[in-house]
Amino acid sequence: MRNTYFLPPEWAPQRGVLLTWPHDRSDWGSNLPGAERVFVDLAAHIARFENLIVVCHDVNHRRHVTHLLTSRGLDSTRLSTFIAPSNDCWVRDHGPITVFGADGKVLMDFVFNGWGGKFSATLDNDVTTSIHAQGAFADTTLRHIDFVLEGGSIDVDGHGTLLTTASCLLAPSRNPSCDRAAIEAKLHETLGIKRVLWLTEGHLAGDDTDSHIDILARFCDPDTIAYVTCDDPADEHYGPLARMQKELHAFHSWTGAPYRLVPLPWPQPKYGEDGRRLPAGYANFLIINGAVLVPTYDDPADVVALQRLRDCFPKREIVGVPSLPLITQGGSLHCVTMQLPADR
Repeated sequence: MRNTYFLPPEWAPQRGVLLTWPHDRSDWGSNLPGAERVFVDLAAHIARFENLIVVCHDVNHRRHVTHLLTSRGLDSTRLSTFIAPSNDCWVRDHGPITVFGADGKVLMDFVFNGWGGKFSATLDNDVTTSIHAQGAFADTTLRHIDFVLEGGSIDVDGHGTLLTTASCLLAPSRNPSCDRAAIEAKLHETLGIKRVLWLTEGHLAGDDTDSHIDILARFCDPDTIAYVTCDDPADEHYGPLARMQKELHAFHSWTGAPYRLVPLPWPQPKYGEDGRRLPAGYANFLIINGAVLVPTYDDPADVVALQRLRDCFPKREIVGVPSLPLITQGGSLHCVTMQLPADR
């Protein structure tokens, strides 16, 4: 009998969160100290609720990371470190996607090609295999999938529905031989997906991912989607995000009812040192056991975003994590994390 897989939603119980720590051989340059401050904050918040697995570039890097975390007072019993060279820290896209099969958990190790070949990714693509061999995932089965898929490009409701964007999954730089039907078939085969909701509109300037869903719209529960909005008609995002909102209103949940849609506020534009606009948004939150970690940007909209997500997750602590340094390299909190589900 063919194995049927189940991809749990992010709010399902977790055994831990995986991080790939940034280092000085990646593209961070002078922004590395700021990025590490965010990572230390993020790690400390995660360790309050569950275990933390950190991938370090080499032995010296592990010594450095361990010092940063123990100096912060992080509970060492919650921390495991492993060594694997990496190109960068975006583990949401190069880390494993964990599903449940007939024989238990399976780590789906998809191909990561640097968001369609935009950046070098050979080391990143090998991280999961390397740390699996070191025992990072205990005896969980690892399955290599010859298909390009990034964790940030998909979001699920726990009832067989997957939300994604056409601009990413249908990009010819990822799986050029696959049309929409073939991609849906692959998602069914590897993740147990029953239906796919495709957004064709929406983007954030400064994003390198071809509009990952985790920067635009996220499931908060099977019946609720939080999504980014723009209230400034003069902004380049106003039209595309308004059209995305219209698409979301046309979707129905797994029960057949319209979704409860929760608009997230629009922060003031943020720019890098080179004048490039940065992809600041509040949909890039991370759900963990007992809490939701939300990126903040030293912006008046931070307070509104935290309150709206508090309404979405009334039984979880809502924690703002200052994340301006992360968006200088095009990502935010969800992009640098990958949850690992607990055993069922």
